[in-house]
Amino acid sequence: MSASESLLFFTLLQLAIIVLAGRVGGILAQRCRQTAAVGEIIIGILLGPSLFGLLAPDTFQFVFHSTPPEAMQVLSNLGLVLLMFQIGLHFEFGHLAARANRIAVLWVGGVCLVAPFALGFAFGYYSAPILSPQANPLHSALFVATAFSITALPILGRILIEHRLAHQPLAVIAISAAAMNDVIGWVLLTIITALAVGNYSGGRFALRLGLIALYIVVCVTVVRTLLKRMLRVSNPTAGRLSSNLIGVMLAIIFVSGMITFKLGIFAIFGGFMMGVILFDELEFVRAWRERIGDFVYVFFLPIFFTYTGLRTSIGSLDSASAWGWCAATVALATLGKLGGAYVAARLIGRSHPEAAALGFMMNTRALMELVVLNIGFDLGVISQQMFTMLVIMAIVSTVITTPALRRYLPRAGLAVHN
Repeated sequence: MSASESLLFFTLLQLAIIVLAGRVGGILAQRCRQTAAVGEIIIGILLGPSLFGLLAPDTFQFVFHSTPPEAMQVLSNLGLVLLMFQIGLHFEFGHLAARANRIAVLWVGGVCLVAPFALGFAFGYYSAPILSPQANPLHSALFVATAFSITALPILGRILIEHRLAHQPLAVIAISAAAMNDVIGWVLLTIITALAVGNYSGGRFALRLGLIALYIVVCVTVVRTLLKRMLRVSNPTAGRLSSNLIGVMLAIIFVSGMITFKLGIFAIFGGFMMGVILFDELEFVRAWRERIGDFVYVFFLPIFFTYTGLRTSIGSLDSASAWGWCAATVALATLGKLGGAYVAARLIGRSHPEAAALGFMMNTRALMELVVLNIGFDLGVISQQMFTMLVIMAIVSTVITTPALRRYLPRAGLAVHN
């Protein structure tokens, strides 16, 4: 076979395995009353060296290492952009018109950024000589602090949508605070990346912040108006979305992702922003979900989880002390995020069940955590061992979210479906 045919063959082989395994993982997770994403993440880990590579090393090498990984990387990142667009579409941000909800977003989002960042920095700086000796301790500490601060916006969105909570004020507070966390987290990640590669400049960073603010203003004012006019002309209805409209929307989403990538906050935020500005176009939202939504969830998302799983090695935690460090990582990350959100919510007058539910929602890390971890691993600011510990932390924080919501939301007067 030629090189291109060989690449296609192994890419198709990997996709067939990943898609089917992702479906199995999603079904098993739902039978365990978890969100499907939890099963897909765990299956992705099991397809890596932690299980598949351990039980059948030759077959594992043949399937996943016969060709370079770039094709799967591109597909996984493309899927994230489309997923973020869909998450933005699903939320009723009109609830933020209420002053109490805006205050809640600022308090919860702010505390959930500062508290875990402080804990993560202290933990990262202290542990760097032991867990990531190859890295600059300051760079490693800043990266761990940022990883502790991230909330998994797409997975939190999927959990809330699956439980039919997307239009509830409490869910909108959580998703908006998570978005605020992640935007600031991505900006911090940009600074850390620049520091790690040695090209940080205060002037360039200030310019970048100004351009990000300009991008958001233009999207909310100009782009939103133009897209709404386009949708009125196209007149989408549930189950019906013209091919021309699909093509134009995909191009707009991709261009938005290109812009945010150039601004230093990653392409996935560009997808999310396009969804946010169209959240109130209900017919378009229903039509997009009918035509495109399931394909994104079934095809693209498991690819990213498997790509992360290929880089995760549970076997690297080969001693009691390593597992002790892992437990400390999970505990401190949870204390900063869940505890911070709970305290902030209580300070602004939310009830105990509401505050607890917000805490668990903000503590959901999964997808965005995995994105950040892959960047840190590529930069060399965390070791294989630290990467694995943070992946475990991301999984644990996500697994406990759904049972916690089933416990606390009914006490807050909200029914939990599914």
